[in-house]
Amino acid sequence: MKPIWIVDDDQSIRFVLEKALAREQLAVRSFANGRDVLTALDDDEPQVLVSDIRMPGGSGIELLTKVKARLPGLPVIIMTAYSDLDSAVSAFQGGAFEYLPKPFDVPRAVELIRRAVDESLREEVREGADKPMPEMLGQASAMQDVFRAIGRLSQSNVTVLITGESGTGKELVARALHKHSPRGDQGSKGAFVAINTAAIPKDLLESELFGHERGAFTGAQATRRGRFEQADGGTLFLDEIGDMPFDLQTRLLRVLSDGQFYRVGGHQPLRANVRVIAATHQNLDERVKQGAFREDLYHRLNVIRLRLPPLRERLEDIPMMTRFFLQKSAKELGVDAKRITEGALQRVAAFEFPGNVRQLENVCHWLTVMAPAQVIEAKDLPPELWQSAGEAAPGAPVAQVASAALATPLPGMPTPAYSPAPVATAAATAPMGEPATPQAAALQAAQWLADLESEARRRLESGEPAVWDGLTRQFEASLIRTALEVTRGRRIEAAQRLGIGRNTITRKIQELGLE
Repeated sequence: MKPIWIVDDDQSIRFVLEKALAREQLAVRSFANGRDVLTALDDDEPQVLVSDIRMPGGSGIELLTKVKARLPGLPVIIMTAYSDLDSAVSAFQGGAFEYLPKPFDVPRAVELIRRAVDESLREEVREGADKPMPEMLGQASAMQDVFRAIGRLSQSNVTVLITGESGTGKELVARALHKHSPRGDQGSKGAFVAINTAAIPKDLLESELFGHERGAFTGAQATRRGRFEQADGGTLFLDEIGDMPFDLQTRLLRVLSDGQFYRVGGHQPLRANVRVIAATHQNLDERVKQGAFREDLYHRLNVIRLRLPPLRERLEDIPMMTRFFLQKSAKELGVDAKRITEGALQRVAAFEFPGNVRQLENVCHWLTVMAPAQVIEAKDLPPELWQSAGEAAPGAPVAQVASAALATPLPGMPTPAYSPAPVATAAATAPMGEPATPQAAALQAAQWLADLESEARRRLESGEPAVWDGLTRQFEASLIRTALEVTRGRRIEAAQRLGIGRNTITRKIQELGLE
């Protein structure tokens, strides 16, 4: 959830609200005037805006008007002295969510802000539900590469081989390739026909692909068109092509070579104008070496290859996809969409998802049905999501996790005196460049916070001045350097991955001397 923005020239008001909202575990960002708020909106936006009505350099009503023009759905609470009730009414008529008279009761103020947060979350759900369902989702660079490839292939009929683990969305890519091709919505609107070659018994697969004549075998009481004929003028998607029987691979190769085939039991050659898109979760290079897949068919299919990344390689997409699938499940079931807390999202993102996107969608469907409240918290998640990160399910002793912490000091911090051998050894032996196991990653995530606390304590106890500024600069510099390394110096992409604006990252690079 985004932070609550507090705008007031009175520092004591800002302090009181900051402390009260922090106790409610709500993130807060404070401003002394409206000008700074409008500048901050270039890079960020709040969940709720709480503004005083009288401030030097611009009133709260002026700020309300400008903010509402940019963010119409944002709840704005106007704070006012009793003598300003007329102005508060004007603000309310101008789109304010509510007004808060001064001096205010702090619990009443927190309750009002909570109501505004709930309203903003409902607004987000409504906006998401009103939007048309996208074909595919993905902000990760690997998925953006896939989207670019689909765009480049939009005017082509070339054969495509899609590879990737089960559940990564290979059929969705195949459908998108068809839809945006001359055979799909952009052209003749030919049919998209899909067949899973691993799901059909070998004895029936030939008939499914090529059709059969009447009397060709027992039970063939009528002539039947196969998938190639059904896809004439369109696209045939051959899923799990790596599992196709070897003898049928020969017949498929012949069709791909000259476009000609025979129905089972037929003697008349047939032709079909079909674009073939194949997919597999298997390593076809290895299958060829093992003699289980024809090399000539492999080269015939492998004209353009698209690799779909597993979900663990696109972690930044998980929050967006989780919210999307919760909305989709609610729409399918005819119920109100549930919201999910940041803590629950972090737990979801820590799971490895061996079933990839399909498994994430199933989890969201489960939550839509089984979660007891409209707001999903970490404790509501299914048990398997608690079994992957080296962390006990809710209610288990915290000491069990803490005792297995992995020592991973922050840059510039002293190495802790303790270093649990079993976990550290397991992490040290992981090949460089390969992703750590989810268990090790979660333990590292827990440990760096412990190291941060140790370093903060050391500096505070030694009487070092400006501990906050020193650690904050060091932390920001480390984050930005790492992001620039990951994105190979591309500042805009680094800012996107960090969740900050491009102006912010440019300013920070200059302030921290990272040029």
